[in-house]
Amino acid sequence: MDTFIIGAGGHGRVVLDILRGGRAHRVVGFLDANVTLAGCEIAGVPVLGSINHLQKLASQHRVRHAIVAIGDNRVRRGYAKLVEDAGLELINAIHPSATVSPSASIGRNVVIAAGACVCTEASVGDCAIINTHAVVDHECEIGEGVHLCPGVVLAGRVRIGDGAFVGMGAKVIQCRTIGEEATVGAGAVVLNDVPPCATVVGVPARIIKSVARAAG
Repeated sequence: MDTFIIGAGGHGRVVLDILRGGRAHRVVGFLDANVTLAGCEIAGVPVLGSINHLQKLASQHRVRHAIVAIGDNRVRRGYAKLVEDAGLELINAIHPSATVSPSASIGRNVVIAAGACVCTEASVGDCAIINTHAVVDHECEIGEGVHLCPGVVLAGRVRIGDGAFVGMGAKVIQCRTIGEEATVGAGAVVLNDVPPCATVVGVPARIIKSVARAAG
């Protein structure tokens, strides 16, 4: 299926590589907010223009599918809505070397990178990134717009709230909850629940910052 990749940065290159490896999608072009990239090529794929021109470009190239390849959680979720509002279908990018249990539930606009493992009865929400060699063990719940960086390990029944970011190599023991929009620093070991919007670092992880959620 012909598709667009929204986002021509480093994560966009990763997603291009994943889609090429899977061979189910042909990437027609990138769209990016940086107008200076228009007309350039990335790994042989042209940057066609901005997402503001999505409907026009989709009609011109007869493309009905897209994936948002942007690392920022909020931007990724916002752009995914723009893609759907434009009438395109969001696809997933799952690397051929990733392991995904048949009993796992995977949303839309999800990236599961090389060597990642999503185990039995886990659920992964829309717009999530399960990055290189991350492990999502049994019955974990990964919220919408979450980013699990390379090497993250979640034990069984961990819950990650919408928009949370878990840094490279962090580990979370079983049955713990990481709140919405929380940040877990690289290499942290999480032994206790992390409140929404908090930032934790260290071994064991401790709160260094906490921001109140906006009302509504």
